[in-house]
Amino acid sequence: MSNSFAVLLLLLIYMFGLSGCAEHVSDEKFGNGNEVERPNIIIIYADDVGYGDIGAYGSELIPTPHIDQLAADGIRFTSAYATAATCTPSRYSLLTGEYAFRNERAQILPGNAPLLIEPGSFTLPEMLRRAGYRTSVVGKWHLGLGEGDLDWNIEIKPGPLEVGFDESFLLPATNDRVPTVYVDGHYVTGLSEEDDPLRVSYSEQIGDLPTGHSHPELVHYPADDQHSGTIVKGISRIGWQDGGQSAWWDDQEMAPLFIERSQEFIEREKEGPFFLYLSLHENHVPRWPNPQFVGQSQTGLRGDTVVELDWVVGQIMETLKDLSIREETLVIFTSDNGPIFDDGYEDGAIKHANGHQASGPFRGGKYTAFEGGTRMPFIASWPAGIDRGLVTDGMFSQVDLMATLAALSGAELPEEAGRDSQNLLPVLLGKSSEGRDFLVQQGAGSQLYGFRHGDWKLIPASSNRPAFIEDKHNSRDNPLTTTQVSTEAYLFNLKNDSGETNNLAEKHPEKVRQMTDFFEKILETPEKLLTNR
Repeated sequence: MSNSFAVLLLLLIYMFGLSGCAEHVSDEKFGNGNEVERPNIIIIYADDVGYGDIGAYGSELIPTPHIDQLAADGIRFTSAYATAATCTPSRYSLLTGEYAFRNERAQILPGNAPLLIEPGSFTLPEMLRRAGYRTSVVGKWHLGLGEGDLDWNIEIKPGPLEVGFDESFLLPATNDRVPTVYVDGHYVTGLSEEDDPLRVSYSEQIGDLPTGHSHPELVHYPADDQHSGTIVKGISRIGWQDGGQSAWWDDQEMAPLFIERSQEFIEREKEGPFFLYLSLHENHVPRWPNPQFVGQSQTGLRGDTVVELDWVVGQIMETLKDLSIREETLVIFTSDNGPIFDDGYEDGAIKHANGHQASGPFRGGKYTAFEGGTRMPFIASWPAGIDRGLVTDGMFSQVDLMATLAALSGAELPEEAGRDSQNLLPVLLGKSSEGRDFLVQQGAGSQLYGFRHGDWKLIPASSNRPAFIEDKHNSRDNPLTTTQVSTEAYLFNLKNDSGETNNLAEKHPEKVRQMTDFFEKILETPEKLLTNR
């Protein structure tokens, strides 16, 4: 063999070796040193679904067979958390790898808010896209669009396509807010030239269309003042809109439409790798599920909507199996924050609760700093990389998904990106139970927090706890009623008191001081500087 031929042969072997590495990750992080092909990744993000709403977590009144099967086929977390007890902050953290309190705008946004994430930022989808993934978001966004003073009749940007997604099909904000239209890429879908221009206002009524105040006889169920704006398909909303009626959505067809758009993306990108962020509206108000799910739970419309959510999960799993890509697809199911029964509509959620404990064994729910506000159902299933039937109590936060999925996919994570995200891949894969040592739980607003460190949980003293939380949960008896919360510090030992019923702050003042000092340090210092993960 000539020297030149030998050199050429070695060069070809080297080149083929590099191309193979592009589609595989390998080393001890999978527990066996074997090469494993990079998985497709699907995050199914529920809305206002609590720890106790899922059968695998103890629910007996709401059937969730598809989510339960997902848990049986993978790993179920018992100490996984959203970063916040409200929607926009949790979503921000999931996609950016940093706590939302580091961005003062990261609060519950109105439907006409500008884009919260800076265009060109290094986000979870951008990270995966640079690693060779095709990326898509389908469903609820609620992270703002445009640059302010948005005209919904022309190009809408910046948005998801400017922060890492290759394609997007959005519910722009929430299903109880105007505008009640879908945004496909940069444009509202379904607008007709025969319509008047679509207009949206949160400050005053526009047009003369019926509202919940003016025509209460036209709604399926009554709403509070905030939710008594323009009536759309029998439900009044937050804010007012006029024009563009051809594009207005039908709540009962929302879940089937999100499934259709998700299936189209999965089928198109089945050769992989792909990343789908499927962000669902269930169980956010207004609860008006497709007729096939009405009466399918024992807890009224609220439970029926969770059944609809479970059906969506089942449709996604069936699609993966039909395309023979289930084995190589990591599916993660979790929720953005804890549950609530009455969040603005008299839909019978309290009346028909039937004793259902939506937060499971935990105290509180949406908006609160108690465990029920942020401790979430969290399930991961990947047949090629995660054993079946695992349960872990390792502490995990949704903010960790960026660093963890970077390690899984082989993506590069710059030092300045994902400032609070920890690489917990061994925990996600069930190879280790050593999760986080500590995490922050943000309640509603910017002055209500929980801080868990090991088995200890602190709710720091604050004189500015949002008053509306008491009205939501305590104004009348409901399954999430909590005792009145004072402005003083709360200290709990979760190992002995997971329901946070025994405040130990007076008994352990030094522990309160130590945890308060550490918590305040975290508020000022990204976690990357406090941990080597």
